[in-house]
Parts: sequence; structure tokens; C-alpha cells
Amino acid sequence: MTRPPGAPPRTIGDMRIRRVFLGWTALAALVLPAWLFLAWGLSGAGGWAFLWVMFAMPAVFVVESLLALLVRLRPDVREQRALPWPDIGAFALWHVLTIALGFYAQPWWAAVFVLTLIVGVGLVWFEGWQLWRRVRRGGRVQRTAEGVAYIPPQRQQPASGTDHPVIIVEEKR
Repeated sequence: MTRPPGAPPRTIGDMRIRRVFLGWTALAALVLPAWLFLAWGLSGAGGWAFLWVMFAMPAVFVVESLLALLVRLRPDVREQRALPWPDIGAFALWHVLTIALGFYAQPWWAAVFVLTLIVGVGLVWFEGWQLWRRVRRGGRVQRTAEGVAYIPPQRQQPASGTDHPVIIVEEKR
């Protein structure tokens, strides 16, 4: 990908952070549901909270797995093997809210729950939109022995409007 003029230079530290977050997206599908269960046991929340945990654990697993898949399907993420900064911000917000749910603090739990749902739905939409935007361009990125190769989309010839051959016969008198 070409950097715009005037953009700050990339550093190795930036790439490491972005690559760690990419790895974390897959790991989070296991860690976040486990955190909700572990935090329920540590917080001493009641039976209703346990019932909620039994529904939340599979939901968080499925949504996080879907998000990891949507991210890894994007050509730009596969090319760089790193998560872009806007995605890192969105994932970080959703993960912090999901972790906050595990504290089961009664005064603010319902508000955090609603906010987590809104951010989660927004994140699924955002990642789907990013994937659509990247794939719609039509180019493909493939790994080669020399590194990464970009294959531009093939231009299609416009249809002539007729599917059968037209024979024109000119008559002279």
C-alpha cells in the first residue's frame, strides 16, 4: 500500500503492535468468554448473572470468531499481516467493554451491557463494510517467493447487446 505524502513514517514498534492485535483477535474468541465465566465466579454474582453468562459466553465466542474471520479475509490485512489502526481502536473499545461486563457491578452493569451491544453490532458492521470496500475493488493479493504480488482486476469488454452474430449483406443495383 502506498503511503500518502506527509504521513508519519512507519516504525517497527507500530507494526509489532498491529501484528499483536491481529493475533489477539483470534485468541479473544476464547479468552473473553472464559473471562466472563471466571469473573462471575470471582465476583460472587448470583444465579441470574450465571444464567446470563451461559448465554453470553457462546454469543461472545461466535461474534468474536466472526470478527476475526472478517478481518482475516481482507486483502490489506493479509498483505501486511497486521491490523489497521482504526480496527485496533474499535476492537479495543469492544474488548474493554466486554471485560468491564465481567465485573458485574450493579450500578452501571446495565448501561455497560447496552453500550457493549451497540459497539459489538457496530463493529460487525464496520468490519463487514471494510471487507466489502476492499474486496469490491477487484484486485487480489497473493504471496510469492519474492514477497507480495498484486494482481489487478481484468477489464471486461462491454457486452454488444446481442448474443448472436449479425450478418450484413449489401446489395448493389
